[in-house]
Amino acid sequence: MILKPTAAITLLTVLFFAGSAQAETPKPLPNPDQPTKTPKVVEPGSGAIISANSICPALRRYAGMGNSTPGLRVKNLGSGKTVCSLHSTRDRALASNNKIFTTSTALAKLGEDHRFLTSVYADGKVDRNGVLKGSLYLKGDGDPSLGTAPFNRAYLAGEGTDIEKVAREVKASGITRVSGRLFGDDSVFDQVRGVADSGYATSPYIGPLSGLAFNAGYTSSSFSRFSSNPAKLATRTLVRELRQRGIRIRKDIAMRKTPAPARKNLVSQVRSEDLVWMARLTNLLSNNFYAETLLKDIGAEILGSGTTRSGAKVVQRYAKSLGSGINSVDGSGLTHSNESTAADVVAMLTRVREKSYGDAFIDSLPLAGVDGTLEDRMGGTAAAGNCHAKTGTLTGVSALSGYCFNSSGRKFAFSILMNGVNDLSRAHLGQDRIAALIARL
Repeated sequence: MILKPTAAITLLTVLFFAGSAQAETPKPLPNPDQPTKTPKVVEPGSGAIISANSICPALRRYAGMGNSTPGLRVKNLGSGKTVCSLHSTRDRALASNNKIFTTSTALAKLGEDHRFLTSVYADGKVDRNGVLKGSLYLKGDGDPSLGTAPFNRAYLAGEGTDIEKVAREVKASGITRVSGRLFGDDSVFDQVRGVADSGYATSPYIGPLSGLAFNAGYTSSSFSRFSSNPAKLATRTLVRELRQRGIRIRKDIAMRKTPAPARKNLVSQVRSEDLVWMARLTNLLSNNFYAETLLKDIGAEILGSGTTRSGAKVVQRYAKSLGSGINSVDGSGLTHSNESTAADVVAMLTRVREKSYGDAFIDSLPLAGVDGTLEDRMGGTAAAGNCHAKTGTLTGVSALSGYCFNSSGRKFAFSILMNGVNDLSRAHLGQDRIAALIARL
């Protein structure tokens, strides 16, 4: 079973790494889980099916490469039997393997078709001349993809939610002048910009978090620096776009929660891409900003509290409902105290595959030797084109967990959690050899 990415996400991936005629290749974004090249491993007799009884010693040996504290579990999804296990019930730091818990929870709790809404409301009436006697409110809904069109061309290959479209819809509503001002409303989330890894301040690996996110936390498509307040930047940008379209409105903006009466007077509303797209982007390129934003979205939607802590609670409850477990601290895995066991990761992968959103989740994972953070790994092995897996890298941590759907028709879930990593290249090599062997079972 090989699940192909959608055309839109394929285009996104190609443009992200290769650039296009419309946008220069973006600079690599700060991310400890960026794609890393490992030597192509050509296994002897790679086309032959091997015995499960003979494979475990080799899997355990490879699991110990480049690290002192491995955790391993491999499960045959057809028979339900464990093929191999090594310290698989001991807690290990997950690194970006944490994202598979975040994205699967989002798909389960918010739904594959869920879209985030960016809305503009008015707190007054519009007269026959198009004059709004009152103010406008730009209300965020936790959409991580809101930004300018140039930013989205560079960062998302033209996908995402453009602030220019919001302005066009306000113009189409017939408003020509606003007697008041534009207020920004980011109240769907708290005001905490980071996670535990950075002391809850903005992290060098994650743009500042906001309920009215903008340009993934960056000031512009140059990716040169982060904004101090994304919601204010979004609000100022919308004022500029409105004025460029001939709508007279004050330049100065302010932040305020949208009043209840104004919520009944919708001026414009723009919908994001669906959650399948969000999950794919998060896992394919190991996007920390999307993972952390989605975690707060989960908290806001399920518990009515747009905080990292609330989202983490939902993730832990969801994992428990699957017969799995995780100590969830953030959404991306940047904090070392995000922990689970190889057995629990495999239990989660097993159950998620059985759900209605299972195919979407599997398709969100990089495909060995083909795309995302696995594009340059496992080429020339049986794993290439057959294993969907999520990478994970932190100081002293390396992980690889996912699925192998073999040409023989056999299906496997696996998790390799390496802590005490002292040689990252050897750790990756060990992981790649494990996946290559699983793909030959």
